[in-house]
Formats: sequence, C-alpha cells, structure tokens
Amino acid sequence: MAADRRPRPTIVQPGGGTALDFGASGVASVMLGGEQTGGTLAVIRTPVAPGPGPAPHVHALEDELFLVVEGRISYLVDGRWTAVGPGGVVYLPRGTPHAYRNDGAAPALHWLLTTPAGFERFFARLAAEPVGASGPDPERVVALMRDHGLTLADAAPG
Repeated sequence: MAADRRPRPTIVQPGGGTALDFGASGVASVMLGGEQTGGTLAVIRTPVAPGPGPAPHVHALEDELFLVVEGRISYLVDGRWTAVGPGGVVYLPRGTPHAYRNDGAAPALHWLLTTPAGFERFFARLAAEPVGASGPDPERVVALMRDHGLTLADAAPG
C-alpha cells in the first residue's frame, strides 16, 4: 500500500527536525519535508559558512525561497551578485541559474523553502557523502544533482 501523502498539521520546535551535518559548513535542519506536507513543501534551516557556497546551478523540479535570518549572504541571480541582509527574501523559480556565498567573516543563516518538496532528499544524500581533504567527490555530487533534477550552470562572475 502506498504511503499516506496527505499534508498533516505539524509543529517542530527550535532544535528539532532532522539534522544534516555538513562538517565545516555547519549543521542544516530539515524542519519539514514531503512526509509532513504531502509533498507540497520542504523547509530547511541552513547555515552558510564564510566563503563560497554551492556552484552556480539550476533546479528543474522545485522553486526556492530563501529567507535571510543572520549575516549577509550574496546571491547570484541574472548574472550579478546581490548582498541580502537579515529580513531579506530571495525567490528563485525553477529553471533560474543561481548560487550563493557568505562574503562575511562570521557564519550566516537562511531558511530555504522549496515547492514542491523533494529537495530535502538531495540535501540528506549530500550530507551522507564521504568527505575527503578537499570536500566530497565532485563526480559523486554531480551524479546526485542529476538524480534530483539539478544541473550545473555556467561559471559565475566574481
């Protein structure tokens, strides 16, 4: 029998959710995933360590909404970087090439909401990847991306 995919009321307290350890990048928390929302939404609390973030990429399966809570995070959208501070919002419809980075010296924090849900499964698989001295194996990461409807975009401007 198929799993029940109906959304259900859910309350997740601070410090709750499913912790995903990304080593030096910090611990992300999947606060809501497809299991709770009937596949409609995922909510992930994501620390952003100082320095570069993910390579420019495109999501084919979900829209993303970033809510900046702490620090300043720069987002690459439409070929240019824009710094966003606490209280700022970045909406990226599926198909939009983008990246983000923390240009500051201290960790930053944003919430990531995706519609529909599913991206949280990619995040969990990525966190489970073995990490060598230079990070996870890039070929494995690209394969995981492909499995979840993500592709690398053209190189970003500095």
